[in-house]
Amino acid sequence: MAKVIAHVGPCTLQPRKDYFVVLCKAIFNQQLSMKAAATLYSRFCDLFPAKRPTPQRLLDLVAKDPEALRRGGVSRQKNLYLRDLAQHFADGEIPTRRLVSMSDDDVITTLTRVHGIGRWTAEMFLIFTLNRPDVWPVDDLGLRKGAQLLFELRRPPELKKLIQLGEPFRPWRSVATWYLWRGAESLYG
Repeated sequence: MAKVIAHVGPCTLQPRKDYFVVLCKAIFNQQLSMKAAATLYSRFCDLFPAKRPTPQRLLDLVAKDPEALRRGGVSRQKNLYLRDLAQHFADGEIPTRRLVSMSDDDVITTLTRVHGIGRWTAEMFLIFTLNRPDVWPVDDLGLRKGAQLLFELRRPPELKKLIQLGEPFRPWRSVATWYLWRGAESLYG
């Protein structure tokens, strides 16, 4: 790991407060190339004042014009996910002021109640938005590939082995994950 850290440099994870926007982007990124997702997300943002979607603005937009998102290129499925996300925020089911103090498991439970947000997305939210230090997203292919390379394994580790490999990194498994991702990208690219 020292080689990876020396090559990649300091960890740049920083907390974010724009929870709704982060989760909207996560929905757009599902099952699309990064370029296609960025294009569709940009069109989505164009629908809002100052290109800034908020839960209430989204709900108001679709109440006024139910086809607005579809015309912007949002699929029927993502349309439902975005509306459900906005409704969860508007109803206070995603307690934005309390997320920082909630346990990782409670954040995951809260977020996965939204249609279109699964455990992996919730774990990425914990790492990249709330900067939780000890998340080990075992379903992440990049983490598995990074562990394979770091530990010089023949193939990506299975779940049980990956869990074992993460134990020495406690309580900083999020940082280790970040370095495994970056190391796999830059050293082994």
